[in-house]
Parts: sequence; C-alpha cells; structure tokens
Amino acid sequence: MRTVGQALAAGLAARGVDVVFGIPGVHTIELYRGLAGSGLRHVTARHEAGAGFMADGYARASGRPGVAFVITGPGITNILTPMAQARADSVPMLVVSSTGARCTLGRGMGHLHEMPDQRALVAALCPSLRVDGPGDLAGALDAAFAALAGPRPGPVHLELPLDVLAMPCPALPPPVAPAPDPAPDAAAVAAAAALLDAAGRVVILAGGGAARADAALAALAERLDAPVVQTVNARGLMAGHPLAVPASPSLAAVRDLIAKADRVLAIGTELGPTDYDMYGRGGLPDLSGMIRIDRCPGQLARHPAAVAIRGEAAAALPALTATVAAKAGEGAARAARTRARARFEIGPAMAAQVAVVEAIRDARPGGILVGDSTQPVYAANLCYAHDRPAGWFNAATGFGALGYGPGAAVGAALAAPGVPVTCLVGDGGLMFGPGEVATAAELGTDVVFVVWNNRGFREIAEAMAGAGAPIIGCDPRPVAMEPFAAACGLPFARVPADPAALAAELRRGRGPRLVEVAVGD
Repeated sequence: MRTVGQALAAGLAARGVDVVFGIPGVHTIELYRGLAGSGLRHVTARHEAGAGFMADGYARASGRPGVAFVITGPGITNILTPMAQARADSVPMLVVSSTGARCTLGRGMGHLHEMPDQRALVAALCPSLRVDGPGDLAGALDAAFAALAGPRPGPVHLELPLDVLAMPCPALPPPVAPAPDPAPDAAAVAAAAALLDAAGRVVILAGGGAARADAALAALAERLDAPVVQTVNARGLMAGHPLAVPASPSLAAVRDLIAKADRVLAIGTELGPTDYDMYGRGGLPDLSGMIRIDRCPGQLARHPAAVAIRGEAAAALPALTATVAAKAGEGAARAARTRARARFEIGPAMAAQVAVVEAIRDARPGGILVGDSTQPVYAANLCYAHDRPAGWFNAATGFGALGYGPGAAVGAALAAPGVPVTCLVGDGGLMFGPGEVATAAELGTDVVFVVWNNRGFREIAEAMAGAGAPIIGCDPRPVAMEPFAAACGLPFARVPADPAALAAELRRGRGPRLVEVAVGD
C-alpha cells in the first residue's frame, strides 16, 4: 500500500498537475518518494521564493494552478511573499508543505523547523488545509482544487504532518470536479444590454479577468464601437486593434476618455489603485453607473454598479454581444487620440524606457515578457502594447514583490514550451532571486534575462529626491554581470540603453542567456 506522500502525488497527477516546483528537505522526503513513478516533473529551485514565483509564472502562462513543495518552518516563511503576490493578482497556486508530527504541534519543544502555529500564519493570507490522516487526503485535495478554481483564485496551502506523510494510504477515489461558474443571469444581461443600447459613447475597462477572452472581448468592443482600456494584467488583449487602449487609467488622458463616456463596462477588474490611481491623486471619474462583469461575487459587491453580471468573461461577453445592438461611430478615433495623448503624457524619459520594452517585444515577437520591479517595467505599465494575450505580467503592481521576474520567467517557459520568454529585471531586483538564473541555465529554457543595470535602486532614489528626503540606501554596488552569467553557465552580452542595440542583440539567438543593459554608459 502506498504512503500518504505517494498518494498525494498520484492525486495531484489525477487533477492535471504535471510540474511541481520545490526544494527537497528532510521534512519532505515522503513527498519526494511520492514523486517517483508519479509522472510529475520536479523542478528544483534555488530558493523557496523562487519556487513560488515559478509556480506563479507557470499558472499565468498555462491558465492552470502552479504547484510548489516546501518544508515546514523556513520553507513556508520563504514562500509567503510569492503567495501574497499570487493573492494580489488572483493567480492559482497550491503550496504543499510538511509540518511537525502531530504530537509536537503547538508544544514549543524546540523541534527542527518548529513554528508556534504554521497554519495560523498562512491562514491570515489564504486558505490553509491540514491532512490529519489518510482518510482526509482526498477531501483536502478536492477542497484545495475547488478553491483554486473558485470565484477568486489565489494561493492555497495544504499541510501534512510528518507522521501522517508516512502512513499507509489506500487508493484515492477519483477527483471531484470543481463546480462550474454559473451561467450569466439572463435578466442581468438584458438589463446591461438596454443600458448599452441607450448609450452613444461606451468605454470598456478590461482587467486580468478578461485575459483569456481575447476574441470575445474584441467581438463585443466592435459591436459597441467601444475603446478598450487595458489594465496591466490585461495587456496583450486585442493586440494592434484600433479600439485597444493599452494605457493606464491612472493617466489623465485615459481618465478623460472614461469621463466622456456615457456608459462604462468593466470586465474582470478589481478597480484597484495600482491600476486606477497609482499616483494617489484621486480624481477617478465617477463609475457608479457602470456595468460590471466579474466571476467573484465579493468583488462585485465592493464597487457599486448599475448592473452586475456574475460570470466568467469568456461566457458573459458572447451572451452580451448577442444581445446588444450594433453601433457605428468614432470609437477607433477616440481610442487613437487617447493612445497618442497617453504616450505624450508620460514624458520623454518614460517614453524612452517604454521604447526599450517595445524593442524586446519586436525582437522576440509573440513572446512572453515577464517584468520585475524596475524602471522600464513601471514605465510600460503606464503605456505599452504587448502582442500576445496573457503575455505581459509583472510584480510592479498589486503586492509589488521584488525578485519576482527570474523565477516567474522560468515557470512561464516551462508552461509554454516553444514560446520565447524574456525576463526584464533591474540589477537590484536580480539580487533578490539570482539563483533562478542558474535554474534557467540548467533547464535549457528559452529565457533571456535582460538586466537593466542602473547601479542601484534608481526608482526609489528618484522618489526620495522628489519627496525632498535624503537619498539613503539606494546605491548597493551591483555584481559584475559577465562573471555572474558565466558562473550560472550562460552566454553574456552587454549593450547600451539603446532600443536598436538591444533589439539587434536579442535577434542574435535564443536563450538561456543574459544581456546587460548598461544604463548611463
């Protein structure tokens, strides 16, 4: 008879998992015993945070949950940051950890990796489930995957005590399929259609919840003749479409477009400040008369709307398209004016940084571009058009974790083999997760690490200067990138902060490799 650890691996495989990211330890031996013969691929990270960010990138690129194995204690505390990032961006991530034997929990006896209450720590962030015996395993897995597929996906923690992991476990029953999303309410769709039919200047706000509904979104936008404003997690939708507005609603140009609309339709967006008011200035146009589409009832309750339609965008948008009357007007011209005004508004310095991101996109077309918290990413989040749905994501919004990019890029590359992946990271952010560059080299993935080397935390230094504060702690000396790349086993190149030079270098070959952009040289 298999152990609980072996049955867990089989249960993951039965639920469609094919890759697990993690770092083995003495407290997870039984989990790793289960991996042998399970058909699951294990990818060894260099740090538990890297494993979590890999799981995040894998989930965003594949649309399926990313899974990570970690030890109790420091393994959990190290992966909490990626879990918080996943929570902020509604990314499904299953973290499986050990914990001490049941007889030791909460007693404070000084056992290895002991914590006062591991589940209480994690439960402040996300659901945390414990398997207290073999009979609990199937139900815990079903509950975890139901949450991962639920109205607001995010991280889920599954905890297994050491003594339980080694127990004999009978074969698990077949998985219980998560409940499907409810069909959009016909009355709500009809009410929304009536409001849209009465409007002359509709604007659509598309968030990350629409990222996998590209064709349906374009069809509705064309029928409504409506410009489509894209938040960061929606970039890449309707690539090159005349109605697309890939610019932040924090910008005055985009806010003016919204203010002049006589009806706003918000799809899969939480309307959060890091997208809609990143400068903290207030002044967002009144959205109380909007129509909202979201699969999460809690999200729909947070902002008042004239009509709320609960449902997945891919189901709700076709229902609405089939109901509304076709419009003809100046939607494309309104969108074009807004794009031009937004690009002008960000100013020459930021526009130059956006040009760097565009050079990466054009040199590696149809690729996935994973950003870290660095200046070109901040600039592109304001005004940048990607060329692939769900192909532009980063941690420079929402939770805002530094060090996200390297691990997330590796996970994305494993989820989308054959698709070029580029990680754009600063010299400061790289030091939060340098080991995952070596992971990419070991795996041979087509990831190019573009390191924006401005010799420190330039964005923070400029913010301090702008606030009239002394600039302290913003100039950590960067590592020498060429020997660092060599130590990781990667080819290396250095280029100036010139879009043409960077594009030319990127066209020279696939990854894995590291390209340093020497800012100021």
